[in-house]
Amino acid sequence: MKNDKVLEQGPLELLFTGNATAKMLDFLSTMQEFDYSESDIARYSGVSLKHAQTTIPKLVELGLLVNTRQSGRSKMYRLNKESKSGSSLEKFVLSIASARIHKMMEKEAPVISS
Repeated sequence: MKNDKVLEQGPLELLFTGNATAKMLDFLSTMQEFDYSESDIARYSGVSLKHAQTTIPKLVELGLLVNTRQSGRSKMYRLNKESKSGSSLEKFVLSIASARIHKMMEKEAPVISS
């Protein structure tokens, strides 16, 4: 399976270095425009299909993901923003990403002397 990981290193992956589940949650919490199949989640998160297939049911059970529909033989999933855990995860990821961006901007900002 081809690996087309979307995020170089997402906020959760940065926090939980190299954790495959963090990679999946980073992808799903930042790429919310669509729903995704297990193979899409694996491919765009940079994890194995086996890991995605094992982990997705656990994330659904925890209320982090929701099964949105069936497309052919594939079940489609997205971040469950309707659940408390899903909306909390979204806010947490955005907070980490925002802090990371601010830190990067501070390093790159030119120093203006008077």
